[in-house]
Amino acid sequence: MDGFRRIVGEYFSSESAAMVLNALERATEYLNGHKRYDDRPLIEHSVATARIVITEIGLGRNSTISTLMHDAVRLGKTTATEVGQLYGAECAGIIEGLCNISEVDAKVSQEQAGNFRDLIVSYATDPRVILIKLADRLEVMRSLSMFPREKQLKKSWESINLYAGIAHKLGLYPVKSELEDISLRYLEPESYSLISTKLAESAGERERFIAEFLGPIEKRLKESNIKYSVKGRTKSIYSIWSKMRRTGLPFDDIFDIFAIRIIIYCQPEQEKSLCWGVYAAVTDLYTPNTERTRDWISIPKSNGYESLHTTVVTREGRWAEIQIRTERMDAVAERGIAAHWRYKGVRQGGMGSEEWLGVLRDLLEHGPESLDAPAIDSRLSSDEIFVFTPRGDIRKLPKGATALDFAFDIHTNLGAQCVGGRVNQRNVPIKEELHNGDIVEILTSKNQKPKLDWLNIVVTGKARNKIRTYIREEQAKAANLGREELERKIKNWKLGISVDDAVTMLCRRFKIKRGIELYGQIVEGRIDVANLKDILTNPGETPQPLPPKPRTTQTPAKEESSDALVIEEGLGGIDYKMGKCCNPIYGDRIFGFVTVNAGVTVHRADCPNAMRLQERYPYRVIDARWRSGAAGWAFRATIFVAADDIPGVVGNITETITRELKLNIRSFNLAPTERGSISGMINIEVTGKNIIDLTVYSLLKIKGVQKAYRVGHE
Repeated sequence: MDGFRRIVGEYFSSESAAMVLNALERATEYLNGHKRYDDRPLIEHSVATARIVITEIGLGRNSTISTLMHDAVRLGKTTATEVGQLYGAECAGIIEGLCNISEVDAKVSQEQAGNFRDLIVSYATDPRVILIKLADRLEVMRSLSMFPREKQLKKSWESINLYAGIAHKLGLYPVKSELEDISLRYLEPESYSLISTKLAESAGERERFIAEFLGPIEKRLKESNIKYSVKGRTKSIYSIWSKMRRTGLPFDDIFDIFAIRIIIYCQPEQEKSLCWGVYAAVTDLYTPNTERTRDWISIPKSNGYESLHTTVVTREGRWAEIQIRTERMDAVAERGIAAHWRYKGVRQGGMGSEEWLGVLRDLLEHGPESLDAPAIDSRLSSDEIFVFTPRGDIRKLPKGATALDFAFDIHTNLGAQCVGGRVNQRNVPIKEELHNGDIVEILTSKNQKPKLDWLNIVVTGKARNKIRTYIREEQAKAANLGREELERKIKNWKLGISVDDAVTMLCRRFKIKRGIELYGQIVEGRIDVANLKDILTNPGETPQPLPPKPRTTQTPAKEESSDALVIEEGLGGIDYKMGKCCNPIYGDRIFGFVTVNAGVTVHRADCPNAMRLQERYPYRVIDARWRSGAAGWAFRATIFVAADDIPGVVGNITETITRELKLNIRSFNLAPTERGSISGMINIEVTGKNIIDLTVYSLLKIKGVQKAYRVGHE
């Protein structure tokens, strides 16, 4: 405690120091009797974290007070409101953000790591919350030996996959590297031990090499009157391990184990010219590897990092990485733009988490944190929320999503049978709107089925698609039953007319546009089948039935038909797929066929199956047309080619497709036949039917090509 009090006295004014020490006394009193895993007082964790906040992260009075009081609020010994009354509203806001994050105990997988990071950001209404949380996690990792093995592994995985990523985005490289190294020690102890031993064994030899290597460079810099200092940086153990695993190389073959950092002391207007001057001096003495030169001075990294990197080789063939930067750049590289903090108080409005972290970096600029930051708006531009399953899995949904959206997001069957839910242990209806951090459990019933009005409840495209698909399938099943019922009656009545003629007459009589609607009304009982015999045998004033729909497969869908299925991206919920039997592409005349279990399948009008489908199931056939914008899509088409087996013919075929027509070949399979020729299929990527026609025409012009046609177009 005495050491911490001394640090507070060094870093803060007397007024601020008095407030921090007062918070220390209160926190000690509140946490009296609470222990850590090794039976040491819990207040030691708060104090150690506050020390990191002050000395390593660079935050100030309000952040330090909030760090000290956080555990007391989390354990219910006091409240954020009471802390705010004692030390100011900003402290209350920071503590509320820390408590929100502390309540998250997610079961996070590799796939969900990005969602978890977004969740952490969305909970932090003040940028300091993220930084204090990083300090808290760093202190936990430094004390990880006290925890049970299971917790060691869990916290190590989280540190590498979640917190190190946030530290990296903020430019807090020392924090990032330490989190990774400690985590590796527990996750891969053998690899960690091997690399750390190798580094220790080679330390003396590295120091000798650095001294010899730097001699000529330092002489040149002194002659140029450049003020500088030199640091040697050994690559982190985790970085070395990652590179060994990525490249498959042993430790001894990793040549960039260390880097030499040349730090220049100069005025801001001299930074670029002096850095490039030092680069010229280094590369004049040693041969650079131009492929490994990195200019992050002209264009800094997204996290604010600025430096000039080059890798050079000595006459003895040994490689060395050189990092050239100014004192200011080095401070930013060591502690992010949080080298000396001050907040501008910029309100960000809505933006994505990546941009939020970028703004956080930009907010943290020159000068000590004598003035703490006002809160910034951390709402995400996409208006996303993060909710949990009872097992702790994170699900990302748009703002306004309901319990029914959540159910369909988990699984289609869960959504289809959803009758309600439990949100934070509270029973709710399916239309209940969810909020950030909710824990949601779905209640189901085997008797439940999707309903048309559900489309007014859900907001996600996935839920809408599944509901519409289910309703269409149910309509198709009902239509099938209705048609069968009508066919039976006509046969029993021995009317001597076809079912299609009957459907046409009845649709005209009841003013129904499509046969599928007629069948549905028959099944629902809205049309009494018993009355249909009189209508069909005694039409009276009923207009004569229209001629039956020609059973030709060449009838194109009318562009102006308002009932036609329009094939375009983002159909607003219509679930369709292209028929594999004919593989339609833009420009083909098409129609839709309502399947029983797979939504709508789109076929070419001249598909080999078209005649059968239209004859046997006319009530399931719907008009379809291409949206004009589909001309820019990429379609796959198959061309059959037969050619003489002569030298150069295969090369001419591929050159015509790729170089002349500039098309991508997805697969190519030409094989010899018994007749001294070659034949097979070529799958290409095209934007429409006209490209297929041009390709076939171009292939037939090649000497030796006997046949070329799109499959199904011989």
